[in-house]
Amino acid sequence: MAHENGDQLKALRHSTAHIMAEAVMDLIPGAKLGIGPAIESGFYYDFDLPRPLTPDDLPRIEARMREIIRGRYPFAHSEMSIAQALEQFRDQPYKLELIDSISKGELGAHGETDVKPSDKVSIYSHDHFTDLCAGPHVENTGQVPEDGFKLLSLAGAYWRGNEKNPQLTRI
Repeated sequence: MAHENGDQLKALRHSTAHIMAEAVMDLIPGAKLGIGPAIESGFYYDFDLPRPLTPDDLPRIEARMREIIRGRYPFAHSEMSIAQALEQFRDQPYKLELIDSISKGELGAHGETDVKPSDKVSIYSHDHFTDLCAGPHVENTGQVPEDGFKLLSLAGAYWRGNEKNPQLTRI
């Protein structure tokens, strides 16, 4: 049972990260998506933004997240070809890099590096937001409690952990 609860918590946290990413994309035109995993203490998402964020931005992002949650949008999983993914994410340079790595077998669906080249990628969609993702997720956005999260901090994070890469904003 503990394993199942751990999986449920991971799905909840991961889903909340996707909801946050949609909120940021809605509120900050031109935002570029990095990655957004569930972690032991919650979740984060990395963004390349056209303007710096301040702590004053976080309540606005949270408010938009709650609107998305109230929409009860289903999380839908699908796969698409590399060519379709390149078109889908044509305006998202970090996603294009990940798609390229997946196609070459340099990166797996869960971030593993010892994998075979793939001609498909896994995606999840809800509302009007789509992301490269292997899951897991809750069934719909309404399963995330509106009072079950708080955006705590902003930080800088180098893309793929390499100081030679661009520094992204981590929420």
